[in-house]
Amino acid sequence: MINTGTNSSFPDQVVPDEVKQSYDYGLQVARAIEGEWFHGYNSGSRFSVNYNNFHFRRLYARGEQPVQKYKDELSINGDLSYLNLDWKPIPVLSKFVDIVVNGMGSRNYDIKAFSQDPVSRKNRTDYADSILRNIALKDYHKSVKNNLGYDISQVENAETAPQSEEELEVHMQLDYKQAIEIAEEEAINNTLARNKYKLIQHRFNHDLTTIGIGANKTGYNKSEGVTVEYVDPANIVYSYTEDPNFEDIWYVGEIKALTLGEIKKYWPHLLPEELEKIEKYNGNNNYTRGWAGRNEGNTIYVLFFEYKTYSDQVFKIKYTDQGLEKALEKTDMFNPPPSDNFDKVSRSIEVLYSGAKVLGYDQLLDWRLAENMTRPKSNLTKVNMNYNITAPRMYKGRIESIVSKCMGFADMIQITHIKLQQVLSKIVPDGVFLDVDGLAEVDLGNGTNYNPAEALNMYFQTGSVVGRSMTQDGDLNHGKVPIQELSSSNGQAKIQSLISTYQYYLQMIRDVTGLNEARDGSMPNEKSLVGLQKLAAANSNTATRHILDASLYLTLRACENITLRISDCLEFDLTREALINSITAYNVGTLEEMYNLHLYDFGIYLELEPDDEEKALLEQNIQMALQQNQIYLEDAIDVRNVKNLKLANKLLKIKRQEKQKIDQQIAQQQMQAQAQAQAEAAQATALAEAQKQQAIAQTTLQIEQGKSQFDIQLLQQEGQIKMQLAEQKFGYDMQLAQLDSQTRLQVDSEKENRKDNRTKIQASQQSELIDQRKNNLLPKNFEITPETVDQKMEQDASLQPPPENI
Repeated sequence: MINTGTNSSFPDQVVPDEVKQSYDYGLQVARAIEGEWFHGYNSGSRFSVNYNNFHFRRLYARGEQPVQKYKDELSINGDLSYLNLDWKPIPVLSKFVDIVVNGMGSRNYDIKAFSQDPVSRKNRTDYADSILRNIALKDYHKSVKNNLGYDISQVENAETAPQSEEELEVHMQLDYKQAIEIAEEEAINNTLARNKYKLIQHRFNHDLTTIGIGANKTGYNKSEGVTVEYVDPANIVYSYTEDPNFEDIWYVGEIKALTLGEIKKYWPHLLPEELEKIEKYNGNNNYTRGWAGRNEGNTIYVLFFEYKTYSDQVFKIKYTDQGLEKALEKTDMFNPPPSDNFDKVSRSIEVLYSGAKVLGYDQLLDWRLAENMTRPKSNLTKVNMNYNITAPRMYKGRIESIVSKCMGFADMIQITHIKLQQVLSKIVPDGVFLDVDGLAEVDLGNGTNYNPAEALNMYFQTGSVVGRSMTQDGDLNHGKVPIQELSSSNGQAKIQSLISTYQYYLQMIRDVTGLNEARDGSMPNEKSLVGLQKLAAANSNTATRHILDASLYLTLRACENITLRISDCLEFDLTREALINSITAYNVGTLEEMYNLHLYDFGIYLELEPDDEEKALLEQNIQMALQQNQIYLEDAIDVRNVKNLKLANKLLKIKRQEKQKIDQQIAQQQMQAQAQAQAEAAQATALAEAQKQQAIAQTTLQIEQGKSQFDIQLLQQEGQIKMQLAEQKFGYDMQLAQLDSQTRLQVDSEKENRKDNRTKIQASQQSELIDQRKNNLLPKNFEITPETVDQKMEQDASLQPPPENI
C-alpha cells in the first residue's frame, strides 16, 4: 500500500512510471474508487443514490412508479379495506418523453471531416489562390483564348469555377473536398453503421431526457476494429466535476454484471482456484443487492475503470564528434549528472491506465497502461477518455432532467385520478321517499290495499300518486303526498373540480418543460393561425434545445475518437483490409490516401439539418425568388440541398446575383442582336430598294419597247385593215350606187303609178259625186282604209301590166 500523505485515498501520482504500473498501485486506485462510490455498502452510498434516483426517474417516464406513496396518502392508519380503486399509475410523462426523444431522432445531420494538418492546409490554400488568380485575370485569359485559341488558366473548368470572392467562400465550404477528407468521412460513417449507432443514439437520447445524463464509449480490438457502445449512466462512476461535459474528470468507469464464463473470456489467465474464490465470495450478493436489488448467484459485478495520470518522457541528447545530435529515449528514472557530451530533455504527457476489479472482493483483475490511447494530434500531450459523458443541467454534481422536474406534478395527477375514482364510486342513483302513514289513509275503492309496493308500481309506471288531504277522522293529513322523489347530489361539482385540478397539473408540466400543445399537435386551437401554431412549436423546440445539443456533443466526441482510432485499424492487416474494403464500395480513389491516414489531422463537426421552421423560412425565400424569376429551378434544388441555413441563404444570394448577371448579358446580347438585325434590315431594305428601282427601270424599258413594237404592229394592222376596208368600201360603194339607181328608178315608177291611181280615184269620185247629185243619193264615204287601199292596189295591179327589167 502506498501512503500518499494526504486525506485522499488515491495513491500519490508523483511516483515513477514503474510504480504506477505495479499491481499494488492499480489495486489502491480501484479501492479508492470503490470506497468513494460504495462506502458503507448501504443505500446511502454515492452509487446507490445515483442509481436509485435514475431508477425512479425511469419508472416515472414509463408510468411504472411505485404506488405505495399514493396508498399512504389515502389510507387511514394504513387501512385500505374500504377502498376498491385502480392504483395503476397514469403514464402521463411518457408522452412528453417520447415527444422530445422522437423529435431529436428526426433531426438529421451530416458528419464533416476537415483536414487541418499543414499539408492539407497548404493544398487548400493553393487551390484557393489559383482560383483567386483566375478571378483577377479572367478578362486576360478570355482575350488570350479568343485571340489565340489557347486556355492559359490553371483552374480546371474555369468557366464553372467561382467568379468572385464571395462565390469562392461558399464554394470552399460546400463543394471543395480533398480525397483524404472524403475517405475519413466514409470511414466514420462506416464505423457508425457497423456499430448500429442509430440505436445507441436513441438510447442515450432517452437517458438525456429521462435522467438528465447520457454516455457512450469508444474502443478498439483487433477482431472488431473500432467499436462504439452504449453506456448506462446509472452504472457509471467518475471523479467529482462541475463541468456538464465531464472534460475535467481524471477517472471514470462503469459496473458490469458478468458471468464466470465471461470473466474467464475477459481474463483467461485466471486460475480455477481464483474463479472459485470469486464465485463463493459471500459478500458479493449482499454488496450489490443494496443498489441493484438483484441476487443472482452466477453473476459477478466488476468495476471497469480508466485512470488518468501523467508520465515523463525523457530523452538523452547525445552530441557526436561530427557535431550532430542523437536522441535516445530513457526511463523517467534517468537522472545523470551534468555532462558536456549529452543533455537531458523531458516532457510530461497525460497517460491512461485501464483496470478491472471485482466489487466487494479485494482482487484486481486487470491493470495496465492503456493501449491505443486517443490523443488529439494538435496536442499530443493530452489524452481522451474512452467514455463520453454529458449532463447539460448539472449543478454542483446534482443532475436535473425533464422527468425530475415533473415527478411531483405526476404524483398530483395520479392522486387526482384516484380521488376522481373515489367520487365516482360514491355516486348513488336518485330515489323516492314513501310516507307509510299517508298510504294507510288512502282507499282505492276497489277492495285492494294501497300498500307501498302498489304505490311504487303505480308511480314508476304512470308517474301518478294517489293521496288524501284529510284523514278518515277529518283531520288535516300531513302525509297527503305519500311519495316524494329524492334527488341525490351526484358529485358533479367535485368531479369538475378534480378534472380542473387534473388539467392544472398537466398544464404545469407543459409550463415547466416547455412542451406545449403545439409541439405534438394534441390540442391545436381552432382560432389560432397556422403561423402562430408554428411559432409555438418553435418556442417549444427552443425549450428543449439543450438536450439536442447534448446529444450532438456525444455524437461529435464519439466521431472524434473514431477518427483518432481509425489509424490504429491500419496497423493490423485484418482490420485494415476490412476497413478499406468497406470504404472502397463508395470511393475507390481513396485507397492510397487511407494508407497515409496517420499523417493527417482532422477536425470533426456535425452539419445539422434545419428544422421545419427554418426550412419554411428558406423555402419562402426560394419561392419568392422563383416567382420574381431571379433564380433558376436548378438553383432552387441546389439551395434546398444545403443543410447549413446560413450557407443556404448565402448560396441563394449568389445564385440571384449570377442570374442577374446572366439576365444582363442576355439583355445586352439581345440589344446587340436587335441592333445588328436592324442594321441588316436597313441594309437589306436599301438593297431591296435598289433592286426594286432596277427592276422598275427594266420593266419600264421593256414596257416601252413593248409599246413601240405594239404601236408598229398596230400601225401595220391598221394599214392592212384600212386597205381591206377601202377595198370593201369600194365594193360596197359600187353596190350602193347600183342599189341607189335602182331605188330611184323604182321611186320614180312608184310615184308615177301613185299619180295615175290618184287620178283614177279622183275621176271615180267625181263621177260618183255627179251621180249623187243627179240622182240625189245618200252621201258616200270616201275615206281610204288600209284595206280599201290594198284592195284598190290589188285591183290596179291586176289591171296594170308587169314592169320591165332595167
